Amino acid sequence: MTRDVYLVRHGQTRLNAAGLLRGHLDPPLDAVGQAQARDLATQLGGLGLSRIVSSPLRRATETAGPIAAAAGIMVDVDARFIDRDYGVFNGRAPSEATPQFSVLADASGVEPAADVATRAGAGLTELVADTEPGPLAIVTHDAVIQLLIRHVVPATEHHAAVLPLTGSWTLLRFNGSGWNLVAVVAENGPVHLERP
Repeated sequence: MTRDVYLVRHGQTRLNAAGLLRGHLDPPLDAVGQAQARDLATQLGGLGLSRIVSSPLRRATETAGPIAAAAGIMVDVDARFIDRDYGVFNGRAPSEATPQFSVLADASGVEPAADVATRAGAGLTELVADTEPGPLAIVTHDAVIQLLIRHVVPATEHHAAVLPLTGSWTLLRFNGSGWNLVAVVAENGPVHLERP
């Protein structure tokens, strides 16, 4: 049994545009983000999605809505795909953590990467097991996408290629025994890493 999962990064917000950490803050999509959500609906709405799941944060649900409408299905919300919590650094520039800590991930109060990967990995496993056949879409956040891929896909040079843009998708494929990274969207469009 193979299963395609589109990991969708939400559209742009004013915090993205300013280069600030979003974390558990809940800004809406800005005008660019709304346009990106409409573009994603065009790209993914006709794929025969069997399910679309979203982080509970507004920027994700506002991105998932147009995709679901185009696909003719409802959006399910799953808190396991919420953004990484950056604690006191939510809403601040990543560089604000570095005077005290060597990297943001080491800053006090930042959700550990392993915790993000474990919760998102459990959500992914459950979705694949409990959903009717057909491709799935999970609308989530860049940190979640990167950490989830490192958690489920065997180590490969392709991990470094996954730097999700706002309003983009990354395609994972489950082949019955494990996950493969199939394609990522870069500045100039999709880049296929393995045969689709």
